[in-house]
Order: sequence, then C-alpha cells, then structure tokens
Amino acid sequence: MVSVEELLDRTTFGEGHHEHAVSGGADSTALALLAHAAKRSATLHHVDHRLRQGGAEEAQRVRELAHRLGFGFQAHEVEVGHGPNLEARARAKRFSVLPDNVATGHTANDRAASVLINLLRGAGARGLSTVAAGPRHPIVALTRAETEALCVHFGEPFFTDPTNTDEAFLRNAVRRQLLPLASELAGRDVVALLNRSAEILGQEDDYLDALAKATIVDPFDVAELRAAPPVLVARRLRHTLVHDGYFPSLAEIDRVLEVIRGEVIACELSGGRRVARSKGRLHIG
Repeated sequence: MVSVEELLDRTTFGEGHHEHAVSGGADSTALALLAHAAKRSATLHHVDHRLRQGGAEEAQRVRELAHRLGFGFQAHEVEVGHGPNLEARARAKRFSVLPDNVATGHTANDRAASVLINLLRGAGARGLSTVAAGPRHPIVALTRAETEALCVHFGEPFFTDPTNTDEAFLRNAVRRQLLPLASELAGRDVVALLNRSAEILGQEDDYLDALAKATIVDPFDVAELRAAPPVLVARRLRHTLVHDGYFPSLAEIDRVLEVIRGEVIACELSGGRRVARSKGRLHIG
C-alpha cells in the first residue's frame, strides 16, 4: 500500500466541519479514516434502508468508528421497500435524510463504472464527467484496492454489502463484468483511463456551460434562443429546465427546441410541466 501521506495528497477535503455518509464499507470507512488523518472534524451519518437484516449492526459499527476517531455520529432510517428501480429509490431516500453538503466515499472505480453506465444510457458530456473530485467526493482519486488496503493498515473492519455481487443491478454487472473485460481488451487497467476522460470532459463541459450562459443571457427569449448556436441552446435549456435535481432528457430538450423553432406551440415535460411559446417568450407551467 502507498503511504497514508501519499493518499492524503490525492484527496480533496474541504475546510470546516465535515458531514460524511458512511455505510461501513471499505470506501466510506477509508473516507472517515483519511478525514481523521487530515485532522478534520466530522459527523458520520449512517442510513439503514431496512432492506435486509444487519442494518442495526452496521450502524453500531459506524457509531464505534466515529467514537474511536472522535467524530460525531447520526443514525438514519428510511423505508424503501423492494420493487422496481430499487437503486434509484434507495439513493433518493438516502439523500433525503442526509445533509445537503454530505461527502461520500466514491472512488475511482465508482467513477469509471459511472462513465460506462452513462455511456450505455446515451448521456452527454455531463453524464460522462460524473462524480467530480471536490469536497463532495474527496477520495474519488483513490481506487477500491487502496481503500481496502487502508482499512487493513489501520486494522479497521469493514462490511461487504452482499447486494454488491447481484449482477441484476446494472452497476454491479458493469463493475464485475464490463470493467474487467475492457481492461483485458485494452491490455491495461482502464479505470485510470476512464477517470482521466471524465476529468477532461468535466473541464470542457464547465467551459461550454459558462459560454452558453454568457451567449444566452435570457433563456426564455425565443429570438435570443433562435440566434444562438444549437449546441449552446441545448446546454442553456438543460440547466434552465432542471427539475427536482434532475436534468431534462435529450428527448425533452428536443421537444422544447421544436417549440423554439415554431414547429409546435407547446410541449409536455416530466413532472407535469408544460413549456409554451407566447409573445416571443417561453413559459413554463
């Protein structure tokens, strides 16, 4: 294992008191250990989704970890229930009880998997530059092997979620099948390559978003939207039409572009919203 100091050099912890989501797995446990090594103060948050037995035991382990590190601790319980879209519903429930500025233990492996998943889903540059390094993702430059080695180094036990081996979930199948196959075909570990691509795309995406905002000052002015390059219009609309924390789909953007071009008077969007054109302006109802 590389030294703790070398790992700390690759972290992006912010200043002030930290709020950390800690499940008890290797990644989030390493997040807490590194925050302590970086001499940060923190509160560890554990969320029990009540989907399987053992949640209370895991919460107790995290409580004990917080005590050993001199951190605060908060336990949360949410009711998710089995059914379709389990991962998405569990994530939404989890973040509904966590602080807005909570940091997570996403690693380079998670970011690589997210790049491939979003590519399979037809995402644009923003989806491919997901999980950006920063205070919300302080250890995203570290690999899962490094987080596990760090826990072993400190003699800190960690849980392995049994659902992480269930390849019925796309993310697990990508981690266990697609990433290893891609590495085999490339003749090298593609995790680093995918992370580098995500960083480059993120920088370019930020620049294009700023350019779109500077070019289209009023995103509801139809004349201004018609005069701008379509790629910048799509970007400006994407941020203007965000709803409940989710960006509109490519299909929804296309429908709004039809309204702007005058091909239709109005269109429907998710969340029961309607975008209409009247007197040279877009109106969201």
